[in-house]
Parts: sequence; structure tokens; C-alpha cells
Amino acid sequence: MSRKLEQRRSSIRRLLDSALRRFVSKGYHGTNLEQIAGDAELSKGAVFFYFGSKEAVLLELLKRVEAIAVDDALREALAAGPSSADRLVAFLHHQAKLGVTHRDEVLLLILMSLEFGGHAGAVSRRIAKIYRRLYAFVEKLIREGRAAGELRTDLSVRELASIIMANHDGTFLEWHRRSAALQGPALVRALREVVLTGVKGR
Repeated sequence: MSRKLEQRRSSIRRLLDSALRRFVSKGYHGTNLEQIAGDAELSKGAVFFYFGSKEAVLLELLKRVEAIAVDDALREALAAGPSSADRLVAFLHHQAKLGVTHRDEVLLLILMSLEFGGHAGAVSRRIAKIYRRLYAFVEKLIREGRAAGELRTDLSVRELASIIMANHDGTFLEWHRRSAALQGPALVRALREVVLTGVKGR
């Protein structure tokens, strides 16, 4: 790899890592390009050169989030089995691991979904797409689990999937708010156990 290409990749990585920390801690609208560049020890011009805008930086981060929190999670869950309950466990287990290895990426998706809720534009569309994929996958697992007699049938598929995702997002937000008082891995394990208890048939 040429030195120039290596420098380019390093600069992009530093800017994205800086933006991720800033967006999670201060919000998108509470962050400016000078702060992103300063934390990365680069100039504001570098952000424009590599991305063109603050929105483009966030969209690139959301692409990373989708690969980690959706693509990898669905692939891991589909490889588990044979039952839908096993796949749901694998999905939740993957999210639990992300809480340790990529907590800020998961938080970015959740926090940006709140900050951009009700807005139009490319960021809102990207966030909606990511959540649609997650909901569609969870709903599919629920339908399959019901057909196999593994999961409860007294609630609608949409409601049950919404409760699972609400518990997922809420757990990460609680960890974010009370990180000094809560142990992340234990908290997400509790999420997994509570969700599974709630979705299994009586």
C-alpha cells in the first residue's frame, strides 16, 4: 500500500471515529465540523475533502452501523438453529456482544433515530431502512416460531416485534445513561433472558 493511500485511510478512520464519539456524546446538531476535525487532529478542510459535509460523515457512519448491527447480526442468527427460538437467541446474543465491542455504533443508531425522528432527508431514510430490516427479521422469526409452536400467539407479530426492539433500544439507552452504575454485559444478558421469557408460549 502506498504511503499516500495509507494516510488517506488513516485520516478517514480518525475523522469517523471522532464523529462517532461526538455524535453519541453531544448529538448530531450539537456537533460541528471543527470539533470533529479537532478531535481527529486534522483540519476542517480535511472533513470537506474526504466527505463534503457533516451529513455525509453521519451517512458513512450509518453504513458502518448497518454492516455491524444488521448484516452481521442477521448472518449469525440465520446460521444458528434449528429452531426460531435458537435464532432469536443468536440475534440477541449478537446484540449483547455489540454492547461490549461496538456500543457506540449501536447507540448512534438509536440516538440518531430519536434526533432525526419526523425529519425528511437522506439520514432519516437511511435510519428507517436499517430499522425496517431489523423489524422485518424479528417479525419473520416470530412467525416461524409461532408456526412451530415455540412462541406465543396471543399478541400480534408487529406488537411482539416492537416490544423486543423497544427492550433492545431501551437497554442500550439505560446503559448509556447509567454507565457508571451498570455492567453492560450483565445488563444485556438480562435483556436476552427477559425477552425470551416474554415471547415463549405458555
